[in-house]
Amino acid sequence: MITIIDYGLGNIQAFVNVYKRLHIPVAVATSADQLADASKLILPGVGAFDHAMQRLNASGMRQALDDMVQDQGVPVLGICVGMQMLADSSDEGVLPGLGWIPGRVRNFHSVAEASELALPHMGWNDVLPAADSPLFQGQQESWLFYFLHSYFFECTESAHIAATATYGVSFSCSVASKNVYGVQFHPEKSHHYGVALLKNFAEL
Repeated sequence: MITIIDYGLGNIQAFVNVYKRLHIPVAVATSADQLADASKLILPGVGAFDHAMQRLNASGMRQALDDMVQDQGVPVLGICVGMQMLADSSDEGVLPGLGWIPGRVRNFHSVAEASELALPHMGWNDVLPAADSPLFQGQQESWLFYFLHSYFFECTESAHIAATATYGVSFSCSVASKNVYGVQFHPEKSHHYGVALLKNFAEL
């Protein structure tokens, strides 16, 4: 069962609609007990890092999610701010992240080559996956996704970079470590590219 974590942030219904069209069982969890049947998890997110972490920590699901992801190895896909929450910390706030993939979230303007870029980075952008990334399999043409963000995930280990995009500088737009995956872009707004990625996650 694909279970979408609903802690009050993110376009939950858009993900539900995609999986229903694909005839893939999907559920929404708003409490820890509703996570029990999950075989895979989706962590969406929009807005500011600290606000998202506060909402997740207050949801009553944080401990169950840590247990499922870190101890049981349940696959999880973080999306947009949900990907940033996988990190240890963010330039955008002071709260610790989930720490499921080592790294920190940085503002584009903290990089000298990108200090004059207009923010947020908004619109469609090409994505270059790593050759072995399971989220990006089966697509014959280049991948194109919709972005809306001012921060990017800087991995501690380059091996955790699953895909890159370029906006002034090359940045990691997808991360992966064992059963933990993240994408900075919005697959639910990216037409058939996003549907293909969400289907790939369901089939891991």
